[in-house]
Amino acid sequence: MSNAVGRDEPTTIWWWVKSVVSWLLLIAMVGILALTIVIPRIVGATPYTVLTGSMKPTYPPGTLIVVRPQDPQTLAVGDPITFQWESGKPDVVTHRITQVRRTSQGELTFVTHGDNNPSPDERPVVPEQVRGKVWYSVPYVGYVNNYITGKQRSDLLVVVVGGLLIYAVSMFVSSGLDKARKRRPESASDDDSTVTAVIPVVDADAPATTK
Repeated sequence: MSNAVGRDEPTTIWWWVKSVVSWLLLIAMVGILALTIVIPRIVGATPYTVLTGSMKPTYPPGTLIVVRPQDPQTLAVGDPITFQWESGKPDVVTHRITQVRRTSQGELTFVTHGDNNPSPDERPVVPEQVRGKVWYSVPYVGYVNNYITGKQRSDLLVVVVGGLLIYAVSMFVSSGLDKARKRRPESASDDDSTVTAVIPVVDADAPATTK
């Protein structure tokens, strides 16, 4: 009778903790990558980092905002927009539209106001200054965006996607091997059992007997 020890040990709590944490990190990395690099690139949007507290608490410093181009004629009161502070200069500001005006000549202008500022902006904004409307924001990752250039973003995308693919494949292979071991017949463990042969001992001095 074989006393083989089963090879399938119950999965430990630590194994489950590592697996859950690994998948959560994987999902988080994919989500951040998609929100900050992939989606803006696909739709032609631009990511910016909020540096001041003029739009607190909606967009505190360090927030990454993704600005999507939009026809100025469709903008309305309440829309947060990103615009050039001065026409022809690269510096941009993100404030909320509080008034939409038209001059006597029919020219469109916007009055903007930072949510956390005591008064509206002094200069009205013209359509040529508008870069777009804030589409969505991601807290805390704006500062990281400041240190990554365009080429670095492309390289980072390749590295992260490649790493995620390798990780996913390794997890899939590991899971397959575990399932294969669990399905192995229990009889395979009998190979390690020991068979003892019993050999009778004959006393040479004892008389032989026959029947």
